[in-house]
Amino acid sequence: MKAYVIIVLMTLTTGLVGQNMYTNPILPGSHPDPSICKAGDEFYIVNSTFEYFPGLPIHKSKDLINWELVGYGLHRKEQCTDVVNLVDVQSDGGIHAPTIRHHKGRFYIITTNVYYDEQSKTTDFVNFIITAENAEGPWSEPHRLEGAPGIDPDIFFDDDGRVWYVGTHSPENPNFEGEGEIWLQEIDLDNWKLTGERHYLWRGACGGVWVEGPHMYKKNGKYYLMVAEGGTSFNHAVMIAVSDDIKGPYLSNERNPILSTRHLSYDYWVNSTGHADLIEVDDRWFLVALGVRGDEERNSNMGRESHLVPVEWETEPFPWKKVKYEWPVVSPLSGKIDKRYPVPFEGSRQHRVTAFTDNFDDEQFKLAWCWRRVPLQNQFLLQKRKGYLRINAHPNTIKERGRANFVGFRQTESDFELETIMDFNPKSMKAEAGLVLIQKDNNYISYTVKKTKQGLLLQVSVVEPQRDKKVLHSALLQSQAKDLKLKVISQNSQYKYVYQTKGGSEELFCTSDSNLLLNRGYTGAYLGLYVTSNGSKSKGYADFDWVNYQAYSRK
Repeated sequence: MKAYVIIVLMTLTTGLVGQNMYTNPILPGSHPDPSICKAGDEFYIVNSTFEYFPGLPIHKSKDLINWELVGYGLHRKEQCTDVVNLVDVQSDGGIHAPTIRHHKGRFYIITTNVYYDEQSKTTDFVNFIITAENAEGPWSEPHRLEGAPGIDPDIFFDDDGRVWYVGTHSPENPNFEGEGEIWLQEIDLDNWKLTGERHYLWRGACGGVWVEGPHMYKKNGKYYLMVAEGGTSFNHAVMIAVSDDIKGPYLSNERNPILSTRHLSYDYWVNSTGHADLIEVDDRWFLVALGVRGDEERNSNMGRESHLVPVEWETEPFPWKKVKYEWPVVSPLSGKIDKRYPVPFEGSRQHRVTAFTDNFDDEQFKLAWCWRRVPLQNQFLLQKRKGYLRINAHPNTIKERGRANFVGFRQTESDFELETIMDFNPKSMKAEAGLVLIQKDNNYISYTVKKTKQGLLLQVSVVEPQRDKKVLHSALLQSQAKDLKLKVISQNSQYKYVYQTKGGSEELFCTSDSNLLLNRGYTGAYLGLYVTSNGSKSKGYADFDWVNYQAYSRK
């Protein structure tokens, strides 16, 4: 048995973790449903993005613990307006549970776009594939696979050259509400269509509720089917089954689930672990899985994040069994996702990225920036004023299925400092600009300057589900919003809202609880910039000089 001795050396200045250990999550912030592949000596992870654009972030690593965002699978607006609709998609719709694979020099991502049509009251599940020679892009237009029900598809390249679609759907005659079923069908990649007979493989291991997220693997001539089960909450779990034939029948592992927090206290540091993908590394195996940190009320503002766990394969020891199957054992010494593990590669050191700064000196947006749905044209301008981001005051506001002028990046820790400097001289009444911390269209905090008849009003407002917008605090500015600094400090489960006028010193404006933005959906919180004219036409705008974000890890 190996002994895991945890030695952690942390410095506030560099965020350097001790040489022999790495810390989970490996992708902090909203990075659910991780899928991983290897090409050459580099690893790649893709994650779900739901209603956000660009979609399908792709991270690259050489050591499995230091990851760099290198691009997106859905990075052009043209990819997201026809086959894939991210223009007016509903919250928690959009891009679900992708799989990324590399085969014969080409990358493949297969995934689902879920779009609810309010007029017909129907939901369209668009399962599609995009491809690229380089993970950084450019990626192809989406190739829709007609006749593919359900969500969370997997693409499997078999040794004989055949390519298979592994999907999930609700069976025709379910035994109970929420029962899922995994199905299999061959893919014709020359014509981007399913072909041949459809095979129904498995309905899960431990109750079979919401069986989803399938991944197929082949090891020593046997086919392993791994799935998520139990829903993406405290009962989330990873199950696995084996077969001699890809078409089945599949035998469930008697020791399922192979990963879960079902058996742990709700107060364990991470919960809801599941939706995993396996990767082989020089005869060793690892697993990436999502989990939710329990920083606040057994939850967190960051939502579901990506974690890395070691895996060992063990053969059943029972002498009475004629056939002894080999099974993956996840986190073999603890059976759960630990916060720290020995680094996968000797000599590697994990450098946790704790800061994000943008001075808006580049001609293009940094990759970390995201929009809720495809943004409106000519609203976010980097070249109107050198060294500034100009955001126009559009009538749209933050609302369900809307396209407001908000741009943000992922919150990566519960404790952080976020600040920006803004020039805002609104021409029209009701024009508003500043910072927004958003969990969903019906759950966000705005820290903004708004034009009123009395003058420029600085205010903090909160929107919560099923509640009207509430102003937490407001006060007239005693100066123009020229070089106005807005700052939010998250510490000890509280937000502090600070401001500084030109030539003045920082002043505390008000405070609120940080649990106003606890994870309530499939995505975590995003922090960013927002400008609106609140329904009226306007030629106004706000100029942002820079944005600075610094995150602090909790012990």
